[in-house]
Amino acid sequence: MSKIILLYTLRSDVSRETFENWTRTTDYPTMRGVSRVHSFVNHRVERPMMGDAKPSVDYIEVFDIPDLAGFMSEDLGGDVVQRIMGEFMQYVENPEFLIAEEVI
Repeated sequence: MSKIILLYTLRSDVSRETFENWTRTTDYPTMRGVSRVHSFVNHRVERPMMGDAKPSVDYIEVFDIPDLAGFMSEDLGGDVVQRIMGEFMQYVENPEFLIAEEVI
């Protein structure tokens, strides 16, 4: 199963409370409703495991996508995903979108 991983920081004018409320009320139900999204979880980065440096990102999202080709060719460009992506981009800066596969 493929994973889509998003790494990003919030824009300076966006509070965690505002963003996390949008995540719970809009992003989760919308993206979890896409048939090719097996699971989707957003993780708030709290601190580094070692050292005192500020983490390079504020959030990490992980999507499990069993049919990546279908998601990329049909869902990604569709109205639902495009709408939610447009909203998402109003909250974040410097998002990095990664596709990952398990090493077996």
